[in-house]
Amino acid sequence: MQPLQNAGYDRAITVFSPDGRLFQVEYAREAVKRGTTSLGVKSKDGIVLLVDKRTTSKLVETESIEKIFQIDDHIGVATSGLVADARALVERARVESQINKITFNEPIRVEALAKKICDLKQLYTQNGGVRPFGSALIIGGVTGNDCKLFETDPSGALIEYKATAIGSGRNVATEVFEKNYKDDLSVDEAINLALDAVYEATEDKPNESNIEIAIIDKETKLYSKVSKKEISKYVKDLHKRKEIERKEVEAKDAEAKEKDKND
Repeated sequence: MQPLQNAGYDRAITVFSPDGRLFQVEYAREAVKRGTTSLGVKSKDGIVLLVDKRTTSKLVETESIEKIFQIDDHIGVATSGLVADARALVERARVESQINKITFNEPIRVEALAKKICDLKQLYTQNGGVRPFGSALIIGGVTGNDCKLFETDPSGALIEYKATAIGSGRNVATEVFEKNYKDDLSVDEAINLALDAVYEATEDKPNESNIEIAIIDKETKLYSKVSKKEISKYVKDLHKRKEIERKEVEAKDAEAKEKDKND
């Protein structure tokens, strides 16, 4: 049952509660939190987008799950939340990108595209007869000589990040980023950092079948997906690092216990 104080305020998107909240927008954010984890990391050489594609059934073909999309040659998107809503937003982003190219004869700026998508999301928070999009997007790309990484949420809010995550593992992944992110990361280091974040944020550990990675290269300004073979190598390196870290922690714990015993 709905809490009594919510009664009447969560039935329409256009109705504010007495404390200034739009419950339908908050419910849409909850839909995003239930999605699997998606991450974006800015490096000195480009943007890395990484998604966790794990499924609840072994019968599902993981190749059929799309969570990373190419918008233009220089822009990619990672999504979390309702898949159908994300697909509609991706199609809108592709159209806006092509309209800009035809109108101005130049690629759309990453920030301009992110703002257009957020304008659409915001429109769906103030009109009757519609509902907010239950999907968040990480939009990454290259504008000029700058790498740009933005996160959008169902309210239409827009924030630029150096590294960010959306979905169920957001909080844990953000802690990993805050602890280990550096401004001069290479693309390989950014991928390893994103994998570390996914490893800590998920119960089932990453493997090449449930991880998808895309890169937007700063020099070429081109979007590309990392092959399964390369992902497998990155994942093996991840597990080796974690095994070494585990042994180091066990050794320190044993040393501390021995010291306490002697004291």
